[in-house]
Amino acid sequence: MSPPEITVYFDYVCPYCLLAEDTIADAAAETGAEVSWRAFELRPHPNPTLRPEDDYLPRVWRQSVYPMAERLGVPISLPTISPQPYSHLAFEGAHFAKAHGSDGAYHAAVLRAFFQQDLDIGRPEVLAGIAGDIGLDTAEFTLALKDRRYAEDHRTELAAAYRAEVHAVPTIDVGSRRFTGVPDPRELRAAIAALSADQQAQ
Repeated sequence: MSPPEITVYFDYVCPYCLLAEDTIADAAAETGAEVSWRAFELRPHPNPTLRPEDDYLPRVWRQSVYPMAERLGVPISLPTISPQPYSHLAFEGAHFAKAHGSDGAYHAAVLRAFFQQDLDIGRPEVLAGIAGDIGLDTAEFTLALKDRRYAEDHRTELAAAYRAEVHAVPTIDVGSRRFTGVPDPRELRAAIAALSADQQAQ
């Protein structure tokens, strides 16, 4: 029997996705579930992205992100890159990483690069550096981004997220149970246990 699956729709420029990552990883490790990370761009090109010098981002971070990060013990800082980068190239890089068995490490590294190292993850050379840090071939990775080798895969994944009626990130599906935002660890584990029980009963 295949293990239960946690489907996580996320964007690399959403701080709540970093804040949820440890909760998801811990629940998966404790329950034997597999995590499937799926792209959902909050502001796909050509929509304008947010600027940290405007009122919105500092207010949200002050009122919500920083208090939650402190409770969870996750280091995080509002990135200074302005305007914030588009994330489609990072997601195309994720498909390269997945093809080479390193998508989980890549997702974690890109999130941390943006929110803990203040790196511009919209730049191909930054993404290539991240790829190299997790053991991927930087020359091949760079060529894949330059050729837009995985652009269609990314568009297909986005279309699937729209069909799944995803509107925010992180959105986490465990069977028929959907969590929006950073999930409660106990509720997430309970949903995985329920899905596993359903699979065993079938």
